[in-house]
Amino acid sequence: MRIGTNELLIILVVALLIFGPKNLPKLGKMFGKTINGFKKGMEDEESADGSEEKVEKKAEKKDDEDEE
Repeated sequence: MRIGTNELLIILVVALLIFGPKNLPKLGKMFGKTINGFKKGMEDEESADGSEEKVEKKAEKKDDEDEE
């Protein structure tokens, strides 16, 4: 489900009414920082998963070489 233009405008108007014009830029900045932190955390998690797989593959290769 995607958010269309009409829905986005309604959300922005409601946010403007709730938070007011003075707090809206602060809210946007905070939201942007939160999204960036989330993305960095996801990238770190993916890189950690990738490095664990590499370690496991190296261990398997080493075990195979030891058996020969």
